[in-house]
Amino acid sequence: MRFLPTLALALGLICSALAHPALAQEARWDVINEYPASSLPGEADAFFAEAVKAKAAGKLTINPIPDAKSGLRTREQLKAVSDGRFAMANSFGGALGDEAPLFLLSSLPFVTASPADAKALYDAAKPLYESLFAARGQKLLYISPWPPSGIWSAAPLTDLAALKALKIRTYDKTGTEVLAQVAASAGIVSFSDLNPKLDSGEINAVLSSGDGGAGRQLWKYTRNFSEILYAVPLSFASVSLDAWQKLDTATQAAVETAAAETSAHQWQAMSGRVAINYKRMRDNGVAIDEAPPKEVMEALRAAAAQSVAQWKTIADPAAQQVLTDFLARPR
Repeated sequence: MRFLPTLALALGLICSALAHPALAQEARWDVINEYPASSLPGEADAFFAEAVKAKAAGKLTINPIPDAKSGLRTREQLKAVSDGRFAMANSFGGALGDEAPLFLLSSLPFVTASPADAKALYDAAKPLYESLFAARGQKLLYISPWPPSGIWSAAPLTDLAALKALKIRTYDKTGTEVLAQVAASAGIVSFSDLNPKLDSGEINAVLSSGDGGAGRQLWKYTRNFSEILYAVPLSFASVSLDAWQKLDTATQAAVETAAAETSAHQWQAMSGRVAINYKRMRDNGVAIDEAPPKEVMEALRAAAAQSVAQWKTIADPAAQQVLTDFLARPR
């Protein structure tokens, strides 16, 4: 009968899988990311994929999907992983502020101005972050810091009048609260939705690092960058616990090693990154102000102090204590 060879082949494949468990257990995780592959979080995903390839003995493949090609923005990614639509997501912390105030910690204004500050704050808060993801059915794998955030603007930020004329995109609730006090308008816009709003003139400024901005070529619309050292925010890469628990113990250990190497690599990648970004920006006609006017910085810091105080009223006691201890540490 003609179907017998096909049946025999199918049975052979099943027997092969049973005889070789590694073949049956091979998995593929898509990791979704709103930001470009050229951004630090995008590069983190690529590094992690290669590290897993080298360590997981062919049992797991990581497939990065950058630049919002998943169709999801950062605010939607966390739920997509919890719901099992994607195995992994690399999500910008500030955009998840509605989930929990702790997600806003790394982007609180003028709290961290250097990678060393950002790492110290992250290390102190890491157990809280891990609990936050676990409560959503996820495991935190690695993080990626961003270079310090500044203000991209169509006109130079020369004085208070220029600051008050900004219609600025922010990346989290705290940034919106801060800049709404000193600018004409401020609102959260997903990075992947920026260009049309800049093109139409709906916004004329962007709160972002030179890294994300360089990846999106913000210099087409905003030819000025003010180095205000607003924050060194973080992106968090997490995996569904359902996907995680399907791995055998050896593969889980390999993934954890790859994840630790990725976090370490990303902190190291911050060294010299600002200089690289600034060169690229200047090469494309961006004027960079590394010492914004005193009156501008004083206005921003005064507004920031109010927003940090407000954050403390909504954050849980453990998160509040992390910030208090961090700010009190010897400098």
